[in-house]
Amino acid sequence: MPDSVPPSPVQIANRRALIVDSNPELNRLLTNVFEQESWEAQVAANNAEALEMAKARPYDLVVTGEGTTSKEDLELLRKLRLVRPHTRLIIITDEFTPGDVLVAIRERAFSYFSRPFSTERLEEMVRIAMNEPYWDDGIEVLSVVPNWIRLCVRCDLATANRLLQFYREASHLPDAETEEVATAFREMLLNAMEHGARFDPTQHVEVSYVRTRRMVLCRVKDPGQGFSLEELQHSAIANPEDDPFKHMAAREAQGKRPGGFGILMAKRLVDDLIYNEKGNEVLLVKYLDKSGRGFNPGS
Repeated sequence: MPDSVPPSPVQIANRRALIVDSNPELNRLLTNVFEQESWEAQVAANNAEALEMAKARPYDLVVTGEGTTSKEDLELLRKLRLVRPHTRLIIITDEFTPGDVLVAIRERAFSYFSRPFSTERLEEMVRIAMNEPYWDDGIEVLSVVPNWIRLCVRCDLATANRLLQFYREASHLPDAETEEVATAFREMLLNAMEHGARFDPTQHVEVSYVRTRRMVLCRVKDPGQGFSLEELQHSAIANPEDDPFKHMAAREAQGKRPGGFGILMAKRLVDDLIYNEKGNEVLLVKYLDKSGRGFNPGS
């Protein structure tokens, strides 16, 4: 019988994970993470065995093996949803196919990794999956056409980190440009969640990603009242060139945590950063050359 009721976020005992067999190093990494958190971890030889094991008993988290294709893992996810709708599944694959990342989001995969990937990021994502209480409604696809994606994203840090991993997989940019856009995008996304929605998980931000032959554009719109850049005395973007830390005094006076460098850093990582008049919507633009690599149009 399907587990149609989401598990309680305070349920701690008897947490179980299922690992689909991968290379020994990856199996060992995942097993160690689960053992550190006192989770019971079992290994399935392949996707078919994993599905049968999941039918027999519930698992809180399933991690696929890198030996399967993403299409095979997505088929496992669909079948798993019929019997265990709320089980979290992280896809790991050696074979990346364009479009599979968006399908994974639609099918409510928790995360997606294709080779080559950072084992540190994988471990971080596994830990997020182990500790995030509610996640099913975190990322919703509003619309998709070729090269234009619109998403609705819940305002919490774990969901932001999940979205960034999906972005890294779907960007189709060289590694350096992917990380530049991802870092700038993360800063703007967290600003929207923190200042526009106070990290209220009942609130959502709207995110768009547009890819053309000559540019990448990210749009973030939050539900807040907005702001004016001229009012941001607590942000490094307002500092004069001869006093790069002036904003720190303003942050301390307002009781804000140390920081305030997000907008300034984002402006230096992308080619254009544009706010709307209200201040609750921002565009990040990274220009590309004909080969699809990033470049500065002013150089």
